[in-house]
Amino acid sequence: MRALVIGSPGVAEVAEVPMPSPGPGEVLIRVAACGICGTDVHIFRGEYMGEYPLVPGHEFSGEVVAVGEGVSRFRVGDRVAVEPNIACGNCEACLNNRQNFCENWQAIGVTLPGGMAEYVVAPEPAVFDIGSLSFAEGAFMEPLSCVIHGVERAGIRLGDRVAILGAGPIGLLMVQVVRLRGAATITVLERQAARRELAVRLGAMHAVATLEELTPDAYDVVIDATGVPEVMSHTLSLVRKGGSVLLFGVPPRGARLVLDAFTVFEKGVRVSSSYTSLRNSYQAVRLLSSGRVRVDALISHRLPLAGFEKGVHLIETGAEDVKKVILCPQMPDESG
Repeated sequence: MRALVIGSPGVAEVAEVPMPSPGPGEVLIRVAACGICGTDVHIFRGEYMGEYPLVPGHEFSGEVVAVGEGVSRFRVGDRVAVEPNIACGNCEACLNNRQNFCENWQAIGVTLPGGMAEYVVAPEPAVFDIGSLSFAEGAFMEPLSCVIHGVERAGIRLGDRVAILGAGPIGLLMVQVVRLRGAATITVLERQAARRELAVRLGAMHAVATLEELTPDAYDVVIDATGVPEVMSHTLSLVRKGGSVLLFGVPPRGARLVLDAFTVFEKGVRVSSSYTSLRNSYQAVRLLSSGRVRVDALISHRLPLAGFEKGVHLIETGAEDVKKVILCPQMPDESG
């Protein structure tokens, strides 16, 4: 089969690799759609975990084409999405319901072959039925589940004033979930005009282009969805005394974040982060299926596997009003 293989940092190619087959308790999926995530970009650049060579892709959906012995929830033809994080279920973290911090953690598309391929195998407990959702919508199950976990950690209450820094695909999902949590006002910081306009359409009350346009000490909750340390460091100046800061965006490994220690003390703020998700996949599927969270407008590009580096370039440069880039492994290469 064909797969996108990252051989080493900065080097990727579409290659012929062995076709996987499902073992006991596993499901073989014909991948229809796989999102390029910021984490994939970090892996490609050598800034995040991942052993090379690696087939990336952890935001994906497709059709079940075979099941291994003992699989009971799925049949051939089922439309599914995958929760890529695989916990052992038997370490101290798992036994304390902290599966996202499993001591033996594995992840499809990070430590195991991922969805940027024509086919992929996944353990049955990681697979979820997406019903009549489109495959592109189903590929948002994983990022939305992470957003749900993050918003739950942020502790947003009814009537809160929330600032979201960054309106990329994650920030735009954040806008919708924060709105559903009952925020009174949502203010978005985003330099790209098209993304600002979309943020307002999806539920933000205000959208600004520069940090200077945000009101200091004014927000009950401030969420960083950029992963840019220089932006993250401004969260303390925006949150009110006694408020909450959520650092959600993924920064480059080794990056340093500067926060004024006295401000943390004086304001009495709660600063938290969020790592992957924690049993939030059913919530994500239900929100997508209900239409309460909409993702069609977030997809700006659909590319074949050979378009991976183009997608990375678009994401890194912000060209062509890029939002979410979806790879379609079954799509013929542009050169063909």
